[in-house]
Amino acid sequence: MGWKTLDDMDLDGKRVLTRVDINVPVENGKVTDATRIERIVPTVEAILEKGGQPVLIAHFGRPKGKVVPEMSLRVTLPALEEALGRKVVFIETLEAAKAHTNEQDKAEVLLLENIRFHPGEEKNDPALAKELASLGDVYCNDAFSAAHRAHASTEALAHELPCCAGRLMQTELETLESALGKPQRPVVAVVGGAKVSTKLDLLGNLVEKVDRLVIGGGMANTFLAAQGIDVGKSLCEHDLITTAKKIMLKGLDVGCEVILPSDVVVAREFKAGAENETVSVTDCPADAMILDSGPDAVARIGAAFETAHTLIWNGPLGAFEIEPFNAATDAAALKAAELTKAGKLKSVAGGGDTVAALNASGAAKDFTYISTAGGAFLEWMEGKTLPGVAALEA
Repeated sequence: MGWKTLDDMDLDGKRVLTRVDINVPVENGKVTDATRIERIVPTVEAILEKGGQPVLIAHFGRPKGKVVPEMSLRVTLPALEEALGRKVVFIETLEAAKAHTNEQDKAEVLLLENIRFHPGEEKNDPALAKELASLGDVYCNDAFSAAHRAHASTEALAHELPCCAGRLMQTELETLESALGKPQRPVVAVVGGAKVSTKLDLLGNLVEKVDRLVIGGGMANTFLAAQGIDVGKSLCEHDLITTAKKIMLKGLDVGCEVILPSDVVVAREFKAGAENETVSVTDCPADAMILDSGPDAVARIGAAFETAHTLIWNGPLGAFEIEPFNAATDAAALKAAELTKAGKLKSVAGGGDTVAALNASGAAKDFTYISTAGGAFLEWMEGKTLPGVAALEA
């Protein structure tokens, strides 16, 4: 990999402009999930240990280049200070950042106001990047989850200063490279979720790189329909049946086994506790919806996990938010966690629904790595170049 880490940089006495992602959920003025904040702590501590001063650059929400008071990063200060165990100085404007001297306490951490308040941020404006660069000596990108965006603070700024990856960025890139770039085979990928249309590039890339591809969730219905199976009233993208056939044929060509549900859980209503039954995949009633994979399908997925050395997971196997249609996702996740804990499997997962599903199942704690990135994780898995990563390699 052609990028530097914090270990390669001389930070003593230097201001380190550090792009982080602390775009966390907030309710009633309080952070409700500080996971993203906690993930940046190793980077901030490493900068301080090397004698540098972290100047945190982050976004919050989508203010679209305007100052929106309710999207101020000030709301994150208490959670940030708690996670870091130290005071954080909030800087409202870039002008104030220029004027701020840290002679009185070189160990303090600065947090700049929401970078998306600046119209030049999402336009990747070189002028904004130069203005930001004037505030520091080194640029550190620790926001892998924003690396798929070519913004001033994620891409242009990297060309203005000596740059490196932060600890979280480094971990994400090294883990993903070991899972997909140079994995220990056999590799199994689980791809679930509602629609094939949102994951066409992902499926197209993975089918050429993994040994087995498990397809679940609503998107599996489109693949079942492509095999001539009647999926009743299930969510199904009939206009993508030809595409599904091409992906399955590609699997045959390159030696990737595509695993679809052999049995399914069906119901007439999409609600918690709905009356349901498990049937063969070929026996879905015309007035029913497929809402989960069945136990035989889960057993087959578990068997694939047992023969694998690497697992990549993105998306649930069913409508996991509603019981009992979380059963397949939970069972498969717990099987992966068991094998990982036993040292038999390297398991890497990412994506919003995926993280929620693995947390709900109780399996998350035993996975090798769970990425907090959504779009960036997906685009990496799709084989796309991420602007924020490419800029570090330039």
